[in-house]
Amino acid sequence: MYVDPPAPKAWTNKSRPPEETAGSLATPPGAHRYNPEYERLVDAWNAVMPQLNALKTALDKAYSLARSPQTWDAPVGERYVQDIREWRTRLAAYRHAVLTAISDRAADTPQWLPASAVMPRYPG
Repeated sequence: MYVDPPAPKAWTNKSRPPEETAGSLATPPGAHRYNPEYERLVDAWNAVMPQLNALKTALDKAYSLARSPQTWDAPVGERYVQDIREWRTRLAAYRHAVLTAISDRAADTPQWLPASAVMPRYPG
């Protein structure tokens, strides 16, 4: 069983750049802006979580139904149970990989940029 990595923190009305919250007079208010690249990572996390949860719920339901003695009355049923168990294991590994990739990228991406910074544009 995998534990989900930490999610990127979404912007709120209380979100402030680190310099402004520390009370530094050297950095005027508005000298930073929220990083749109970081916001895309938050959006990606929020888009993928419901889909992963829906897949997990569907496989868990199928697995519990397949294990029921009322569903299968033949030895072949165990093969289907093993297949569903393998799909659940693969889904857990896939979930962990996707969420870790988003979380790691968010950890490497600053939430705030200087207001004068120019975002690089990537082709595609």
